[in-house]
Formats: sequence, C-alpha cells, structure tokens
Amino acid sequence: MSSSSSKKSSKAPTISDQGTKIQQTYSRFQNDLQTLASKIGELEQEAEEHVLVLSTLNEALAEEPDRKCFRLIGGVLVERTVKDVVTALQTNRDGIRKVVTGLTEQYKAKEGEFEKFKEEYNIRPAGRI
Repeated sequence: MSSSSSKKSSKAPTISDQGTKIQQTYSRFQNDLQTLASKIGELEQEAEEHVLVLSTLNEALAEEPDRKCFRLIGGVLVERTVKDVVTALQTNRDGIRKVVTGLTEQYKAKEGEFEKFKEEYNIRPAGRI
C-alpha cells in the first residue's frame, strides 16, 4: 500500500513545475500581445500609405479620371485608369481599417486576460512591491 501512495505523490505537480508553467504562460501572454501590437502597427502604417496615395490620386481623379495609372499587384505592374485605382485603393484602405479594428479588440481582450492572470497569481513588476 505504501508503494501506491508514493506513486501518487510522485505524479503530483511540484511547486517548481507550477512556477515554470506560470512563467511560460506569462511569456506567452507577453509574446501574443507584442505580436498583435506589431501587426496593428504594420497595418496602420499600410493604411496611412493608402491615404497618402489616395490624396495624390484624388487630384488626378478630379482633373483626368481616365488618365493612365500604374499599380503594383502581386509583384506585377498593371496599367489601369486613375478612377479604377482610386476605387480599389479605397476598398483596400477600408478593409485594412476593419482588420485593425478587429486586431485592436483582440489586443484589448488578450490584455484583459493577461491582467486577470497576473491578479490570479499575484504577479507584479519587480519595481512595484
């Protein structure tokens, strides 16, 4: 009977194992938040580039909507008219903004989960004791 009780105690997680799991979860939360923040920043920059190009093309659209315009699509330079490119860029910009909004919501949700996790395990930055 003593051998069965020793087997049970050897399978129980030790404090060291729990600490390691907590550290891994903490690191995973930090990495996930960093990844989301990076992607949001990248997409916001792309949306700003679309706005810059659209502001330039809107002048050409007002004067000559059928003017030739070149657009890089998947590594291929394609000839279109200004009115076609402006419409496509507006659609892309709007799509990017929707994705940024969705990622921002994901970031806030993940940040909330992270805060709950830190409260649950009483985790505070080293300087705040």
